Amino acid sequence: MGNGEARVRGLAARAGGWSARHRWAAVGIWVLFVVLAMGLGSAAGRVDVKDSDQLKGETHTAARIIEDAGIDEPAGESVLIQARGGGLKAKDAEFRSAVTAVVEAVEGTGKVTDVTSPYDTKTISKDGRSALVQFDMRGESDTAGERVEPVLKAVEGVQKDHASLRIEEIGGASMMKTFDDAFGDDFKKAEYSAVPVALGILLIAFGALVAALLPVALAVTAIMATMGLMGIVSHLQPMSDTANSVMLLVGMAVGVDYCLFYLRREREEREAGHDAQTALRIAAATSGRAIVVSGVTVCVAMAGMLFTGLAEFEAMGLASLMVVAVAMVGSVTVLPALLSLLGGRVEKGRIPFLRRRKAGGSQDSRFWTAVLRRVLARPVISVAVAAGALLAITAPALGMKTQQFTLDQEFGDSLPIVQTYNRLNDAFPGGSEPAEVVVRADDINAPEVKSALADFRDRAISSGASRGPVEIKLHDSQNVAFVYVPLVGGSDQDRAGESLDKLRDEVRPATLGKVDGVEAPITGQIAGSKDFNDQLAGAVIPVFAFVVVFAFLLMLLSFRSLTIALTSIVLNLLSVGAAYGILVAVFQHGWGASLVGAEGVGAIITWLPLFLFVILFGLSMDYHVFVVSRIREARLRGLATKDAIRHGVVTTAGVVTSAAVIMVAVFAIFGTLSMQSMKQMGVGLAAAVLIDATIIRGVLLPAVMALLGERNWYLPKWLHRLPDLTHDEAPRAVVAGPAARDDEGEPLKV
Repeated sequence: MGNGEARVRGLAARAGGWSARHRWAAVGIWVLFVVLAMGLGSAAGRVDVKDSDQLKGETHTAARIIEDAGIDEPAGESVLIQARGGGLKAKDAEFRSAVTAVVEAVEGTGKVTDVTSPYDTKTISKDGRSALVQFDMRGESDTAGERVEPVLKAVEGVQKDHASLRIEEIGGASMMKTFDDAFGDDFKKAEYSAVPVALGILLIAFGALVAALLPVALAVTAIMATMGLMGIVSHLQPMSDTANSVMLLVGMAVGVDYCLFYLRREREEREAGHDAQTALRIAAATSGRAIVVSGVTVCVAMAGMLFTGLAEFEAMGLASLMVVAVAMVGSVTVLPALLSLLGGRVEKGRIPFLRRRKAGGSQDSRFWTAVLRRVLARPVISVAVAAGALLAITAPALGMKTQQFTLDQEFGDSLPIVQTYNRLNDAFPGGSEPAEVVVRADDINAPEVKSALADFRDRAISSGASRGPVEIKLHDSQNVAFVYVPLVGGSDQDRAGESLDKLRDEVRPATLGKVDGVEAPITGQIAGSKDFNDQLAGAVIPVFAFVVVFAFLLMLLSFRSLTIALTSIVLNLLSVGAAYGILVAVFQHGWGASLVGAEGVGAIITWLPLFLFVILFGLSMDYHVFVVSRIREARLRGLATKDAIRHGVVTTAGVVTSAAVIMVAVFAIFGTLSMQSMKQMGVGLAAAVLIDATIIRGVLLPAVMALLGERNWYLPKWLHRLPDLTHDEAPRAVVAGPAARDDEGEPLKV
């Protein structure tokens, strides 16, 4: 056949064919979908994850008690008054004068309530050089940062009048304002810069403005539609700002990639001499199908987050799953319609100095051709070297230490408030982030309850869990009491964790635990971190098993090869392991930490390993499915296995490189942020994608497949009954040479 009609089958091919024939209808349906999704989502509003749903365990129980009681905990603030040098003490007149001035200044703003003097609450350090004036912000704690400015200015005014003392404010509201001022726009700038970065790289890859704009436009519309869907879905599964940011990150990455795969294949077929209709049909049957397989696999991986039981993870997983599904559908429906409408005009807006490739010219990458020649000539050595290098990179991950970051770990010493945080913890260990015991009783004023509360306060100090002062706040009408316990260990989370265990396992059972009808869950920053770690540890195996098993089954059904399915899993695990190793080496051991501004972190943020596993396992399937599909296609056309491998890897090298560069660039933007948790996420994702697109797809995959030979296509007879999700990779127009046969001369069923 020439460029005439050809038989194709498969969902992607049928969708692409329908869209090309009904192009205005396809574009109209897509636009209507995006507009409706945004409109309905805006009308429905977004429901965010509540504090009581964030975690299970004691942290969840405490949040539920507070919520049920209708208590709105205000944002607490402290003013640290500290002698410079070793001169003044809290008992001195000048020090007392400064304390009085602070109390009067903050009360005078009208923005605070419950101001307490350190002489009444005994919040004076052991050496007598430091004291705390404590108070609460009026109004809702979530918006306290917007109202704290007058209080901060009042404290600054007192500081100017007492040069011999250090007078500094810290607390929930002041930290909120500081972070908003310093980093509030940082994250959004990174998100918004992802679009121009991706567009710039696509301009270089395609050399034409229209061709570069298509993937970005479809990725952006997919993200817009998903934002609307998140509002609707949030009434069943609450969402969050973090889920929104992760959705944007994943949506931009996969949306651009999927369109890039499709567009490059259509362009390649036109340059090979096919007419526009045939080229589009071939792209639908090949890259379109690879997009569907990859998209479904990524969705399955993202669904793994739903098994963590952590509300934040569930929100991120569902949001990511939705944007991948929307981007996948858009790529195999509206993109063919747009290409059919544009025709040759997709080349409009040529960029000067970027040479246009000649029609029918070779699309092979010279660099990867040279690499493949050496890899396929010595596959054993290539496997040994590449796998050995990846295992060596992975090795540091065996000593991975995860924890929730303290303020100084997250932001370093770049902010003045971090230095205040450290000084407060030195003077009052645990005072900046005390454990909070939420006590609920039938009658909070009953003698036995009051006695147990007093006993708890005394034993918390005598047990060594706290050095005090332990503060008790009663809410009589709700029969609830809050007990604030500064933990010994302060910002040292390991030591503070030991103090928490003493409170939970020794002090509480011996005091509050003896009173019938009393609930006393212990929450707070250290408790939340511990509960989060415990719950996350319990989720690792179910999530890991779900993602790996379902990814294996999808690859098995899509390629009908047990070997391909197994090697896909192993290679993806190597990629994830290498990313873990790099993270630990840089952020935990400090190797090259100065290059990314990560000195002194010493740990990996708790949520990142599982998050990275799910995201990377899904995203790495993009390249794997695309490359292996091209290899399989060439094998069906009659090429020998080694020639098929060479053809598949070399002809996809350009698009894989472009896609990888976009992903690495977008993820690297997050590696430049000031927050260490975001920096770790960006560096981990960027490193993994870079390794995946080079060592894995360019060296290890072809070397392993070359060693396996015809065994790459092995499927036991007892598995032949599995559903056949393969397709005709290319219409007959592009079939060259005799049908592929196995060693016994039988037609090869790939």
